[in-house]
Amino acid sequence: MPVPRRVGVKVTSVVVSVFVAAGCAGNVSLSGDGPSGSHSGKSSSKDKGGKGKEGTARKELAKLKDAKPDSMNGYSRDEFGPAWKDVDHNGCDTRNDILSRDLTKVKKRNKCVVISGDLDDPYTGKDIVFAKARATEVQIDHVFPLGLAWQMGADHWTELKRTDLANDRDNLLAVSGRPNEQKSDKGPSEWQPPKAFQCTYAEKFIAVADEYHLSVTHADHTELGDMLDTC
Repeated sequence: MPVPRRVGVKVTSVVVSVFVAAGCAGNVSLSGDGPSGSHSGKSSSKDKGGKGKEGTARKELAKLKDAKPDSMNGYSRDEFGPAWKDVDHNGCDTRNDILSRDLTKVKKRNKCVVISGDLDDPYTGKDIVFAKARATEVQIDHVFPLGLAWQMGADHWTELKRTDLANDRDNLLAVSGRPNEQKSDKGPSEWQPPKAFQCTYAEKFIAVADEYHLSVTHADHTELGDMLDTC
């Protein structure tokens, strides 16, 4: 699908190697290196010259356009379609699909509705027991936030394309509720997961931006490069 050109956004070329990371006052970060394990975020290659997923992410990052964010005028969650849809036509909505994928010891009602399970939370490094009666304790995060996507070009997309982004499994993670709410629509320069998950987080964020041709801010571009240095 052709991607509509961004209106009113001045795009400049990005030279990755000369960016210098700048501190951002008021940044929200979940401190600590986090545990190693299923969400350790370590790629298979330690070579920072770029192999495997890290190497792909670095190449994709170099191609991303650097732009200033537009306003949030006109944004609402409804602009990205109803939450959640059954986009893969398996009879289950996206939320339950992600819970089934990311939780262990999953128990369901009928074939779809996840009523309990265990989450190895990538945003805190803690083990969380999920129960549907306390559903807000585990939420589904958009790695590339929808509000940020709106500011970086999605306001000119069709509703169908915005719905695709909102339900894209590669852009979704089951996480604990509090850090998800802290993150909100912040980009990587304003919010970072624990260091142990930063490599995986950056790879996911970059892959989504590349697939949907979303621009990133100068500060986010720099921070994503720093996160890839943890791989």
